[in-house]
Amino acid sequence: MPVLLEAENLARSFTLGRKGLFRPARQFNAVDGVSLSVNRGETLGIVGESGCGKSTLSRLLLGLLPPSQGSVMLDGAETTDVTPEEWRRLRQRMQLVFQDAAGSLDPRLTIRAQVEEPLRIHGLPLEMADTALDAVGLGGAMSARYPHEMSGGQLQRVIIARALVMKPEFLVLDEPVSALDVSIQAQIVNLLRDLQRELGLTYVFVSHDLGIVRHVSDRVAVMYLGRIVETAPKAEFYAKPLHPYSQLLLNSVPVPDPTRRKRARIVPGDPPNPADPPSGCRFHPRCPLATKLCREQAPELRDFGGRQAACHMIETARVAPKRAAVPTPDARQEEEVFA
Repeated sequence: MPVLLEAENLARSFTLGRKGLFRPARQFNAVDGVSLSVNRGETLGIVGESGCGKSTLSRLLLGLLPPSQGSVMLDGAETTDVTPEEWRRLRQRMQLVFQDAAGSLDPRLTIRAQVEEPLRIHGLPLEMADTALDAVGLGGAMSARYPHEMSGGQLQRVIIARALVMKPEFLVLDEPVSALDVSIQAQIVNLLRDLQRELGLTYVFVSHDLGIVRHVSDRVAVMYLGRIVETAPKAEFYAKPLHPYSQLLLNSVPVPDPTRRKRARIVPGDPPNPADPPSGCRFHPRCPLATKLCREQAPELRDFGGRQAACHMIETARVAPKRAAVPTPDARQEEEVFA
């Protein structure tokens, strides 16, 4: 498949407060040298612990934050150094679905008025709002409601409609179902998959829920402390993760089945301070396979037959039991939940 979006050596740092009057300001690298590509029509799932830089990366991909270094290209066109007029045209091709649906809507405006707003900004026919609202199941009288009159699932549909109204090619979905009940999650996930098939959309799906990511993604990228540590096709990732962090992350997922008991091995310790990351491999303070080489030299992403991983000990990185590679829910349970 052709590449739609490509990021090269992408980084973003923030300046923190001083520890003392005469001490220099500290730099916090939220994203540090990330390179990835997203093929047209596929879904790339980005997973990792809270604070690893997933949301910052998604905003860099959309140009909502300027990168400290690196570049982003959409369909071969540079997006990191363009004029406001060029950005206006690019903005129609890429959109964001927010995590907090209620917080991203104006309580003083009706649903239809908020879906029409991008059309007014770009001078497009307002009738396109009806098509977007109908596509998410909120046509007719529903569009005249205000945000406080709608449920959480309905508000998430509004955010999806507002993202779709410009007919984009590329959507970043930042934890789009994390605040919803499981049954509503299934409805929203199925809606997103149907829209992708009908409209040929390309997704970057940011989430901490490995079960959801398994269901919606074609490929998976694992982030740890601002860096990508593994990328792989979904089936290979869930069957046999390569990086020790990926293995422990999958093995920490509980299995809601008393007949399949396992001894979970959670990721030990807490993530290091991003403002003062450890030397070498950033995962080495928590890795059971860490060696002197891991503490001194940062590993690069290496290719392993169509997948990539950043680990010096990749040949011996087998810290999880064999059955632990399958997260919850399993394939059969997923089909029942998302049918």
